[in-house]
Amino acid sequence: MRRVVVTGVGALTPIGLDAPTYWQNLLQGVSGADYITKFDASHFRTRFACELKGFDPTAYIDRREARKMDAFTQYALVAAEEAIQDAGLLKVSLDKDAVGVVFSSGIGGLQTFIEEMRGYTPGVPPRFNPFFIPKMIIDIAAGHISIKYGFRGPNYATVSACASSSHAIADGFLLIQAGLADVMIVGGSEAAINEAGVGGFNAMRALSERNEDPKTASRPFDKDRDGFVLGEGAATLVLEELDHARRRGARIYAEIVGVGLSADAYHITAPCAEGATLVMRRALHHARIQPTEVDYINVHGTSTPLGDVSETQAIKEVFGEHAYQLHISSTKSMIGHLLGAAGAVEAVATVLSVYHQRIHPTINHFTDDPECDLNYTFHHPVEKPIRYALSNSFGFGGHNACLVFKRYVE
Repeated sequence: MRRVVVTGVGALTPIGLDAPTYWQNLLQGVSGADYITKFDASHFRTRFACELKGFDPTAYIDRREARKMDAFTQYALVAAEEAIQDAGLLKVSLDKDAVGVVFSSGIGGLQTFIEEMRGYTPGVPPRFNPFFIPKMIIDIAAGHISIKYGFRGPNYATVSACASSSHAIADGFLLIQAGLADVMIVGGSEAAINEAGVGGFNAMRALSERNEDPKTASRPFDKDRDGFVLGEGAATLVLEELDHARRRGARIYAEIVGVGLSADAYHITAPCAEGATLVMRRALHHARIQPTEVDYINVHGTSTPLGDVSETQAIKEVFGEHAYQLHISSTKSMIGHLLGAAGAVEAVATVLSVYHQRIHPTINHFTDDPECDLNYTFHHPVEKPIRYALSNSFGFGGHNACLVFKRYVE
C-alpha cells in the first residue's frame, strides 16, 4: 500500500481565521460562541452561534469574483489557499494531473437559496440571478479550488451531513493509496448561520437554548448539556503520497494510516452506539493496530444529551479498560458544530495534536454526568506522547466516519 501523509493544513474558524491562531486558541480554551449578528435572531429560541469574526472575503478574493460565490465557497477557497501555501505546493513543479480535490459541505449555499427565493413572487415571471445554481450547489467549492490552481485529478464533493468532510478526507486517502492521485486537497466548508439554519435546527430541538450564557452553552459530556451550538467556517488538509512528499522535502505533520466507514441503519437523527462502535473497530482494523495503541480521540462530542452518552458507550465497547487510559476532547466545545465542515476542522486539530504532542481541552464542564465517565481532558491542555489518534464524525442519516492519524517519525 502507498503511504499517505499530511503536509499542509488550513483553517477558518470562529476562534481563528488561520490554522496557527485556531490551534493556539484551542489550547487556551477560547469559546467562539456569542450572540448572532448575521440576522435579527431576537425572536428565535436560540439567539447565539459561533460566527466567523472579522472575516472579509475581499481580503482574499477579488470583489467581483466573491460576488459570484456563496459564503461557503469563499470559506473553502480561503482554507484551501492556506493549506496549499502551508504545504509549499506552489513552490515546486507538480504534475497537476495527479493532484485532486475532494471538498464537502453538508448544506452548501443555503444563504444564496434564501436570498433568491425572497425575490420570487408566485404568479410573476421569475428573475433569478444567473449564478443562483452555481453559487448554491455543494460541488462548486471543489470546482473553484480545482480551477484556481489547475488541478486536474479527481474532483468532487462528499455529502453525508456532519460526517461529510471526514468522508472527503477518507476518499482522498483511499484515492492516493489506490494510485489514482499523488496529492489530494481535502476538507469541508459550511455557512449555515442564517434564519433557515438556526430556525430549522431549532425546530428539531437540536440547538442549545442557553441564551443567557452563550460562551458556555456548548457543554459536551456535561450533565446539563442541552444541545449543540451552530458554527461556520472551513478547513483543508493536503494529503500526499509519502515518497512524493519526501522527494520535495515537505514538512510532514502526521501520517494517515486508516479509515473506518459505517452506517447506523437505525434512525435519521437519533445516535446509535452500534454504528459508532463499528466505525471505530473498522478504522483500527484498516490501520492494522490494536486498541491499546491509541492515545487520543478527538470525538464527535456535540453537547447533545443522547449523542455524548452514545459515543461514550461506543468508546468503552471498542477500547474496554483502555478507554479509561485515553485522553478525549471535543473541539466543538469551543467552535460549535460546523456541520459538514466539522470533520475537517476536527481533523486539523487532531493532526496538530499528533504533530505537537499536545491535546486541547474540552471546555465548559461544570457538572459530572455519571454516564460520561471517561477522561475528556476538561479545562486544561495536556502534553502527552501520542502515537495514534482517532477523529470521529457521525452525521444525520446514520453516516459514520473515523480517521486514524499516526505520529510520523522519519
